[in-house]
Amino acid sequence: MGSSPNSKPKIVRGSAGYILEDVPHLTDYIPELPTYSNPLQDNPAYSVVKQYFVHIDDSVPQKIIANKDSPRGIHFRRAGPRQKVYFKSDEVQAAIVTCGGLCPGLNTVIRELVCGLYHMYGVKKVLGISGGYKGFYAHNTISLTPKTVNDIHKRGGTILGSSRGGHDTTKIVDSIQDRGINQVYIIGGDGTQRGAYRIFEEIRNRGLKVAVVGIPKTIDNDIPVIDKSFGFDTAVEEAQRAINAAHVEAESVENGIGVVKLMGRYSGFIAMYATLANRDVDCCLIPETPFFLEGPGGLFEYTERRLKENGHMVIVIAEGAGQELVTESIQSMHKQQDASGNKLLQDVGLWISHKLKDYFAKQKTMGITLKYIGW
Repeated sequence: MGSSPNSKPKIVRGSAGYILEDVPHLTDYIPELPTYSNPLQDNPAYSVVKQYFVHIDDSVPQKIIANKDSPRGIHFRRAGPRQKVYFKSDEVQAAIVTCGGLCPGLNTVIRELVCGLYHMYGVKKVLGISGGYKGFYAHNTISLTPKTVNDIHKRGGTILGSSRGGHDTTKIVDSIQDRGINQVYIIGGDGTQRGAYRIFEEIRNRGLKVAVVGIPKTIDNDIPVIDKSFGFDTAVEEAQRAINAAHVEAESVENGIGVVKLMGRYSGFIAMYATLANRDVDCCLIPETPFFLEGPGGLFEYTERRLKENGHMVIVIAEGAGQELVTESIQSMHKQQDASGNKLLQDVGLWISHKLKDYFAKQKTMGITLKYIGW
């Protein structure tokens, strides 16, 4: 997430086919940067733990399954605290901003950032940028302390507010420089992280000692190098309500079909996990697995057979599934983008609902009642 189209990955090669896709670092453009002991070394809660700090050369493989003759493959820099840091605690002026759509857990992330910086690293000056990226040059800020964020994890949304677009790299970096901010924590999705990388590039061009940290916000769980993205569990749990409602509607009528569209632009984790957890779903369609409508093994044939067997059916579909099946007239709209630069997907759930209705109307073998829920 978040790489600029014109940027080149930072590649480090080792023996036996080892490849490290590294992240940019301050030392790439500020040579001989002084380091300081990590404050955690003096924290009684952490100093007693053996091997608490991550070794500088630790990395995580992209693929955990390999055979004895295969190359070591692509690795990523392992996250975690280092023994040496590049900022003195009392010199840090941090800023936190949330951008894009809402996601469960945003306030929890803000709270943990503030409390972690304060209690673990001794950072007392943390600013919250209000209203997304435009808040940097609109001078909308609030002071964040452990006291002000103490119970925000109990609320939905984000206390900082959010918005799409509003990204003016020069104005943002001007504001960062004018305010003396030297650590920027940017919470957002694909478009936000692309903007974060442009901010980093401008900071690097100016030679500023400013760390830019991108915190990916995606309930889709579509980041392969982490176990789970924040908000995913809540999304799966809430999806159960939509599926349960569709199942009640479907089984209450003869040949009832419940179609539930769930979030999942390029991955079907929410749809798949919700299906596995619910047990009332007959068909789950995800972007990773192509499907077709007509002919043997198609969705129409399966739907008809399932209705004859069970009298009702529930279909769950991720929003990014089957986009290639949408008619050319609708696909011509696919070039549109939202304010964050993401392609606007067509409502494939509504489209499939119409296709199912048309199919059974032409077959005249059975009448159906279809309920569509877009979640």
